[in-house]
Amino acid sequence: MRVLVTGAAGFIGRWVVGELLARGHTVLPVDNLVAGDVANLDEFAGHPNLRPFEEGDVRDAGACRRWTAETDAVAHLAASISVQDSIDDPETTFDNDVVGTFRLLEGARRSGARVLFMSTCMVYDRATTPAGIAETHPTKPASPYAAAKLSGEALTLSYFHAYGLPTTVIRPFNTYGPFQRSVGEGGVVAIFTRLSLRGETLRIYGDGTQTRDLLYATDCARFVCDALVSDAATGRILNAGTGHDVSVNDLAAAIEPDASRIAHVDHIHPQSEIPVLRCDAREAERVLGWRPEVPLADGLRAVRSWMSDRIATGVAVR
Repeated sequence: MRVLVTGAAGFIGRWVVGELLARGHTVLPVDNLVAGDVANLDEFAGHPNLRPFEEGDVRDAGACRRWTAETDAVAHLAASISVQDSIDDPETTFDNDVVGTFRLLEGARRSGARVLFMSTCMVYDRATTPAGIAETHPTKPASPYAAAKLSGEALTLSYFHAYGLPTTVIRPFNTYGPFQRSVGEGGVVAIFTRLSLRGETLRIYGDGTQTRDLLYATDCARFVCDALVSDAATGRILNAGTGHDVSVNDLAAAIEPDASRIAHVDHIHPQSEIPVLRCDAREAERVLGWRPEVPLADGLRAVRSWMSDRIATGVAVR
């Protein structure tokens, strides 16, 4: 298929681009480069199925119509993802994550392109059972970011019900891996690994008992691509995760064995913290046949190796 990937120069986006190319699809990569970096796509330069990168904004209705007219499917990954930014400036998050999604859906409605909307596990309330959080678990939008993602989900599914457009919503849990940002509100694995390699203190927000279900980037990319092309996934919401959670305290200890270099600090947005994130991904296995493959220990080693190599060669780590 011809696939438009929004947010293609971002962390998950570049892995999805690579997976789509490996499967033989043609990819149009688009990103506004506010958080993405076009250098993330350097590995795929010259690939015969990779169309030229376009810097563009999903809030641009004309651009969305043009992009979707030329594609069979849309992997909509572009978003403002910072919880704190959404609390400080909810309008920007709303515009990017809701209005931008609407513009893409309108373009797809004209062309008939299928649409996959990437949501987030941050829409959920805490896990309360050993099996974890299934798609039917209660939602709790504790930040404007989570609320914007729920709004985008509802819009996406409404185009399936109202117009018959093949749309799918996915909720990956905490994705990590090479190319993830390690500054600001980057991923916790990337942030901790960067600090550890530099001999700096790892700072844990709150008491560190909050848990995360960490999904490796290649597993997430496979999930995105499986869900994108699946007719059985249309009109559905699907989770992706490992089914195993780890406390932030234990994660920090796994990355930095020197306990004296781990400290606890006040939480910057405690009202938006989800104490227990543990995914029940049995529906994704049933519908798609998808299962995660990369154990946490292997993923952590891969991130450390990748980041160490970049630091050693003087490549900037963002």
